[in-house]
Amino acid sequence: MRSIWKGAISFGLVTIPVKLYSATEQRDVAFHQVHRQDGGRIKYKRVCQIDGEEVPYADIAKGFELPSGEMVVLTDEDFKDLPLTTSRRIDVLQFTPIDQVDPIYFNKSYYLEPDGLGAKPYVLLRDALEGSGQVAVVKVALRSREALATLRVRDGVFVLETMLWPDEVRAAEFPFKEEDIEVRPQELKMASSLIDSMQADFDPSEYKDAYREALQAVIDAKAEGREVVQPEAPSEEPAATDLLAALRASVEAAKKSRTEGGTKTAAKKPSTQKPATRKPPRRKSA
Repeated sequence: MRSIWKGAISFGLVTIPVKLYSATEQRDVAFHQVHRQDGGRIKYKRVCQIDGEEVPYADIAKGFELPSGEMVVLTDEDFKDLPLTTSRRIDVLQFTPIDQVDPIYFNKSYYLEPDGLGAKPYVLLRDALEGSGQVAVVKVALRSREALATLRVRDGVFVLETMLWPDEVRAAEFPFKEEDIEVRPQELKMASSLIDSMQADFDPSEYKDAYREALQAVIDAKAEGREVVQPEAPSEEPAATDLLAALRASVEAAKKSRTEGGTKTAAKKPSTQKPATRKPPRRKSA
């Protein structure tokens, strides 16, 4: 990995120099817009909507459109005096239990590596934070924007999770919340039973992006000149009209799936019993 930012964690009077790395990456299949006939890449010109002339990049500025349709043009001078810190610091504001931070606020994850002589204070803060069971709430400026973030420990490394600001999270205002919807006790009991029957430890390696794999197979096949085979669609389950019946059927299916899984696992285990010894056939007397 290549670091994308260098700075320091500011913790009281302690300064810990660090390097920042992207902790995640999207594995989407990337496409280009091309001419259908010959595969040529499509390019776009920056053209002014008013005079129709192509505009060089040096003459392009940022504009904010007002509700009236008028455009406010901003220059570099307008941005110069804004209260965005230029210091490369991750300022620790407070420490708080992780369960008090709603995951909906999390935006992007970064790894922090100690830089230069920062290894010892880095490990000191890491161990203290991990032992506290809390996360550090911090403020940091990345990519010309100030962000609130949390600092936590994962696999012995600090993870910086940038967060959305409170006014960037939409309220969950939906009409059904105001409706008087009755749930029968037996339905609730059966739904709880279904949850219990499907409970398992989370292992992300058990899951895969089936769509991306199928799309990549189509691309590989066309690149090699082979005929593309359409995979069979999974059979659809019949729709259940009764909610309680659907829950009951789901519970039975979950139990059956677990039983079959346990049987397969047991079948793989080598038998500990010794094979029965066959007695030699008795000879007939002449």
